[in-house]
Amino acid sequence: MGQPLTVGIVGCGAISAQYLTTIARLPQVRLVAVADLDPERARAAAEPYEGVEVLDVAELLTDPRIQVVINLTVPAAHAEIALRAIAAGKDVYCEKPLAATGEDAKRVLEAAGQAGVRVGCAPDTVLGTGIQTARVAIDEGLIGRPVAATATMMTPGHERWHPNPDFYYVPGGGPLLDMGPYYISSLITMLGPVATVIGAASRTRAKRTIGSGPRQGEAIPVTVDTHVTGVLVHESGVLSTLVMSFDAVATRAPNIEVHGERGSLVVPDPNRFDGPVLLTRLGDQAARELPVSAGYAEAGRGVGLIDFLSEGEPRAGGAMAFHVLDVMESLLAAAHSGRSVDVESTCERPAAVAFRDPATRE
Repeated sequence: MGQPLTVGIVGCGAISAQYLTTIARLPQVRLVAVADLDPERARAAAEPYEGVEVLDVAELLTDPRIQVVINLTVPAAHAEIALRAIAAGKDVYCEKPLAATGEDAKRVLEAAGQAGVRVGCAPDTVLGTGIQTARVAIDEGLIGRPVAATATMMTPGHERWHPNPDFYYVPGGGPLLDMGPYYISSLITMLGPVATVIGAASRTRAKRTIGSGPRQGEAIPVTVDTHVTGVLVHESGVLSTLVMSFDAVATRAPNIEVHGERGSLVVPDPNRFDGPVLLTRLGDQAARELPVSAGYAEAGRGVGLIDFLSEGEPRAGGAMAFHVLDVMESLLAAAHSGRSVDVESTCERPAAVAFRDPATRE
């Protein structure tokens, strides 16, 4: 496969540990350097990995050794860092969402197009064996023609465990923009792009209290909707019902279900790469677990970088991420207006992933 893809990470917060672990086991990818506004945090992130340098952000973004900048900053900084990397001629792989607003995301994609570089974006959990096995089941007609889906995420809120949860409760955050990308990306991977949305939303509390870490007990303001529900009308005609909440305690609903004329699937947590896919066919007395048939086995965050080794749009790519963000912003607009909203963008349904282990060069 030639020389490995060289990458640098900007942003060494909590999520960076998962990327670092994945990159360390991918022979196709080599980490050159990390950077963070807090140099001590960057040094701590790099310390376990031999040969990884600690640079300041400006140095990393222009380092000629680095082909892809992995942007793990907070959502409000996604566009700024991506645009600076693109201006330096780098490909960019960004944590979700692609940007805090659709306008910023559009600027990123336009700049990348003009510069001739590529944009990838999380979540790449859709490339794991869970969602990909479900996709194969749908593509092979095991549930007949798809009719509907449900996607449910209920949690009391991330301030209970995250030591610095402020960004979850400002524009670019909230349950929809934080967790929605996992669910909506999965629905699009399985059922195709979304044409129209309707929705409703609410905000139960004006403040949240940090539950752990050095700021425990501190109150932070809430400026976004913390419970969002809606219906996504896919271009195919499938209706997906979505519920994203930071206001509920628990739920027994499956993360995702997909229903067809001849069967139903229970799909695993889209925040993970694996998990059982359960099929109940018309006339069955009970569900059965499908064998793993597609996707990257034992994958982790950052596996989407493998697509940067070949030409073309990455599966976890900018076009998909922009459409997901557009769907979410359209859903919030529908919730606040009380009317259905057409989604202006679209995207190609990403190509399926054949079953393989990303830790090999095969």
